Amino acid sequence: MQGKIVKGIAGFYYIHADGHGVYECKAKGAFRNQKVKPLVGDMVEFDIIDETTKKGNIVKILPRLNALIRPAVANVDQAMIVFAVAQPLPNLNMLDRFLIMMQMQQVETIICFNKTDVSNEAEVEKLGKIYAGSGCRILFTSVEMGEGLEEVRELLLEKTTVMAGPSGVGKSSMMNYLKPEADMATGDISRKIQRGRHTTRHSELFHLQGQTYVMDTPGFTSLYINEIDAPDLKNYFTEFDQYEGLCRFNGCVHINEPDCAVKNALEEGKISKNRYDNYVVLYDELKAQRKY
Repeated sequence: MQGKIVKGIAGFYYIHADGHGVYECKAKGAFRNQKVKPLVGDMVEFDIIDETTKKGNIVKILPRLNALIRPAVANVDQAMIVFAVAQPLPNLNMLDRFLIMMQMQQVETIICFNKTDVSNEAEVEKLGKIYAGSGCRILFTSVEMGEGLEEVRELLLEKTTVMAGPSGVGKSSMMNYLKPEADMATGDISRKIQRGRHTTRHSELFHLQGQTYVMDTPGFTSLYINEIDAPDLKNYFTEFDQYEGLCRFNGCVHINEPDCAVKNALEEGKISKNRYDNYVVLYDELKAQRKY
């Protein structure tokens, strides 16, 4: 039988077989010998050991569309990164790191800013302007008020989507809306530190309908992009693309060089200062690590 791995815990893999339910399976020893590990999101073939208890063995991993490293998941069509507009305020450096990570893995990303009900219009407009040139679809939602959620559902339809974001932004509440029977724990925000308590312990793929799957991943506090060489970082900021080849110097990294088209666009307000400032911070970080 064929199915999709929706969860993996302690050597057991839970496989959703359309129309047949979920089977608890172990991977055959051959996978260990080949140094291949099944991933959540993998399409697999499995033998049924006991239909009553829904147990079986994975015998084959079918060819993958892709395989992400962080989070470790296969066959992803898109990612949706969820941040709050407020309570807690969004860490845009972390958001930019996530966008770069997804670009590195060639996964299209949707940016969702939740909690519009506890923010003001100016903040919503500001975030929209910052990411207008990022090449990502931008959504504003309020799970609390039920706003924008049908648009989220439409964008997820017939795709496998990784949903990620820091704790406390309403990610689990959004999953509960999309699939009420998931009944995920929702974490309150600590009033003292204004950060969320982690509620998701492992990556799990939820089947919504048809070929629509959503993976909720554990909250994160840091993202590393150290695989990139500093001079190549500019390729991950879509806003810079239209100015490629217009700078005085070939290989311009848009920081200290004179007659830089990107810096000129920045001064003219055509590029977000926030995004550019994050670019400089990340560039300096990557450049510094190459010294050691």
